[in-house]
Amino acid sequence: MKVCGMILLLAAAASAQEANSGLELRATVSESASYAEQLTQQPRGGEPVSGGFRAMLYPTWKLNSHWAVSGAVQIHSRPFFSEEFGTQGFGVRADTLQANLSYSRNWETGSLVVRVGQMSSAFGSFLQRYDAAVNPLIGVPTAYGYYYKGVTLLGLMGAQVEATAGKFDMRAQFVNSSPANRRSIFDHDQYGNWAGGMGYTIRQGFRVGASAYYGPYLHRQYPYFFPGEANPKELPGYAYGLDVQWGKGPWNAWGELQRFSMDYRAIPVFTQHMGYAELRRVLNPRWYAAVRVGYLRASAFPGSETYEVAAGFRPNTHQLLKFGYQIQHGLFYPGTQGNVASIELVTFFRAFSLAKN
Repeated sequence: MKVCGMILLLAAAASAQEANSGLELRATVSESASYAEQLTQQPRGGEPVSGGFRAMLYPTWKLNSHWAVSGAVQIHSRPFFSEEFGTQGFGVRADTLQANLSYSRNWETGSLVVRVGQMSSAFGSFLQRYDAAVNPLIGVPTAYGYYYKGVTLLGLMGAQVEATAGKFDMRAQFVNSSPANRRSIFDHDQYGNWAGGMGYTIRQGFRVGASAYYGPYLHRQYPYFFPGEANPKELPGYAYGLDVQWGKGPWNAWGELQRFSMDYRAIPVFTQHMGYAELRRVLNPRWYAAVRVGYLRASAFPGSETYEVAAGFRPNTHQLLKFGYQIQHGLFYPGTQGNVASIELVTFFRAFSLAKN
């Protein structure tokens, strides 16, 4: 399936598809070094150079031809992501991004997958390319992230149904919190949220889609929950977006347009418009070049633009070396403070596999 929130996990289990059952563990390990003036500003106030690592582990336990247990665990040093450059603290953090039980059926012209547990949001299309071995650039689009973003990269607890029928694909999801403010099952102020989307493959390599989410998003300890505000469960957040994917020969392109709206009573409704376009060109079997251009417009603060370029080199079949540079323009990024130069070595491999017919 092209659009399910668990594409990476399905890809991780691909080698075990011929077996009726089995265990498998795949991994993607990234080591990076970055230069950014933002690292010299408060609250960090250190040197402009930072290094770190990130490991993505994808365990899959295939119970039989229909049932499977899948997971995705992320372990990373801090700071590693560029959005952590403006926060304080060091260390190592582990997050369970995926952990669910799934049931799948396939027919000649369609398929059905039902998942229960922790999973990625069904909103948008970038989450299926979040793994560093799949993302041709180093950064991520503006709407996605960990801190006060429209779409969280962390997992949400709930249930999801995915289906394909010919050239159509569909997904529907009900989870315990909003993609704009992810809550764990141990947190207070959890409120059910709906998300879903659909797409149509016009021809091989060319797909268009749309998605949306709706539900309460605030909690009482949230920095933007102000005195005198209404009960969080009475304040919904919602979003809708359009996405496109295209590929032909050495060219691949992706793009999204999204609108987010967060209801308030004590202050005006907060809205954001975001979008990006991404293009990759394979130069030869070892080299490629990629570029991403994005923008952000908001009702409560000035907008910004982001430009990112990268070159990728494949020294072998299990490694990818990326060289990237990101430019952020906006009031919050005076001069070159929002610019980041990075180099990242990505190694991906199957750590363990045990199949049984």
